[in-house]
Amino acid sequence: MLKRILAVGLAALMIFSVGCSDSDTEYDNLSDYETESAPVSEENKTDEVKPTLTVNPLTGVAEFEDASKASLRPIAIMVENSSISMPAQTGLSEADVVYETEVEGGITRLVAVYQDISDIEKIGNVRSARYPYVDLALGHDAIYVHCGQDPTYCAPHLKDIDDIDVNSDDTGSKRIPNGLSSTHNVYAISKDLLKRISNTFKTTKSNTSEWVNFTDEKLTLDGGAATSVSVPFPTTTTRFTYDEQSGLYTRLIGSKVQSDYFTKEKTQVKNIFVLLTNISHYPDGEHRKVSLESGKGYYITNGTMQEIKWSKGASSNKFKFTDANGNELKVSAGNSWVCIANKNTCKPVME
Repeated sequence: MLKRILAVGLAALMIFSVGCSDSDTEYDNLSDYETESAPVSEENKTDEVKPTLTVNPLTGVAEFEDASKASLRPIAIMVENSSISMPAQTGLSEADVVYETEVEGGITRLVAVYQDISDIEKIGNVRSARYPYVDLALGHDAIYVHCGQDPTYCAPHLKDIDDIDVNSDDTGSKRIPNGLSSTHNVYAISKDLLKRISNTFKTTKSNTSEWVNFTDEKLTLDGGAATSVSVPFPTTTTRFTYDEQSGLYTRLIGSKVQSDYFTKEKTQVKNIFVLLTNISHYPDGEHRKVSLESGKGYYITNGTMQEIKWSKGASSNKFKFTDANGNELKVSAGNSWVCIANKNTCKPVME
């Protein structure tokens, strides 16, 4: 009887060993198996570790996983803004700050300022430098990128700034067919431009203070509604419409939404500034002289607006914004578009 029991037990053991042979090759021991299959209790679950993000000083938004990007010198790129070139623009939706003001003929040009361009493929189309845009770039301690310059008034001022002229050396730029003539198809190629900049200039700064007094609170301004904004310049009008769902202002070309020439992304901003000042002619009667001393204007965000005061002064100074009573202006965290217009002729419309 005992022999039969032992025989049966031995047979069962052999069957068990054969049946488990596949598992033995997958798991080294029982603890491995238990670890793999055992359910994890709620109290043993750990939250995913999220990276600490550093604030972009040009937008007030915590967005940089690499903290060193906040101490980079910004890059300011001249962008054409004539009626024929607007549909060919790219990279403006990624800009942190865009300045717009007059050049000769009553058209406007833009200087788009970026804290970091490493994730942007192309920016442009790039055009020539003008005097007030050098001052705007200097206010950010930016590296200024352009394609040529006004030889009479702007060229002497370029000695005051670290600049790259892609017209004299196209390293960092490329002509890309866009249906326009060669004057209008130069684009900055970010990865190449960054290499050129790093080989030429100091690329970091010690002062990483924010451009303006940013806040994360949702601002409702007391000057009235501003879901539609129009800023008339002599030969063109800059228009935005408020998108309540995103909380951003969408740029228009006429009545149509502007989309990026390459990415098809909408051009949108969180903040709009309209700065009114004296704009006159230089002695040649052609090039525009834009005063950046001080003045009044408007700040627009979240579908609302208010009157403001502004000042800049010296070329290297950054802008200061206050409310009508002289208190430091609170600005919504996000990107900004700054229109600098003639106080004698520009009548902004906000409704």
